[in-house]
Amino acid sequence: MSIPAFGLGTFRLQGQVVVDSVRNALDLGYRAIDTAQIYANEADVGRAVAESGIRRDEVFLTTKIWIDNLSRERLVPSLQDSLKKLRTDHVDLTLIHWPSPNGAVPLAESLDALAEARAQGLTRQIGVSNFTIALLRQAIAHAGAGAIATNQIEVSPYLANRAVTGFAREHGVQITSYMTLAYGKVLQEPVLREIAARHGATPAQVALAWALRQGYAVIPSSTKRENLASNLGALRLQLDDADMARIATLDRNERLANPPGIAPAWD
Repeated sequence: MSIPAFGLGTFRLQGQVVVDSVRNALDLGYRAIDTAQIYANEADVGRAVAESGIRRDEVFLTTKIWIDNLSRERLVPSLQDSLKKLRTDHVDLTLIHWPSPNGAVPLAESLDALAEARAQGLTRQIGVSNFTIALLRQAIAHAGAGAIATNQIEVSPYLANRAVTGFAREHGVQITSYMTLAYGKVLQEPVLREIAARHGATPAQVALAWALRQGYAVIPSSTKRENLASNLGALRLQLDDADMARIATLDRNERLANPPGIAPAWD
């Protein structure tokens, strides 16, 4: 994998809440932190990383370019602004957060600007988020599969997203799963609770282990230190084929991240 298998997501976390979450995560052994321009928490994330005492080269930082900044003129300056907030001279991964609505900014233009940011040393890797098969195909055709580090998409036991994940796998593009716990909805799922009880695990660990076994990177978030610690147990949980088959039956194409006017036409 070109990116860490396990990291901390920071969506919806701001102020001291995100500072504490990042601090606790780093203290517990997390070494990948995911943020975005639109989260309005890059400065707090940067503060937490800087004050952690952990060397910058030991922390994998991801940020995402908002749709207002996808043009050639705005992308690099917006990323430079993100770097100032994050208190670093580079991030490890920069993603197009959402495809430009209605193609207002051509994808090729955004990818070329990302490539320029990488050439300037502002980001080590580039990738995309919330891309459909058609958009991912365009990105690969323009930049090359090897240049697209990941497609970060919503994947959970309730939304397996098999078409996109299958296409990405065939073309060597890593999948990063967000909302793997479906905003906590899967924690009450009887099938996951049953599997968890048999393994001496938690439903959250089962859902995360399900994604990890498929080769996805995961970025769960939490404001509680005990949950952050518990989630790491997914790395040690070995689900068998029967477990995976049972979880596969839960897919109901239930999508939670679908902002009107921004989301593409999903596969």
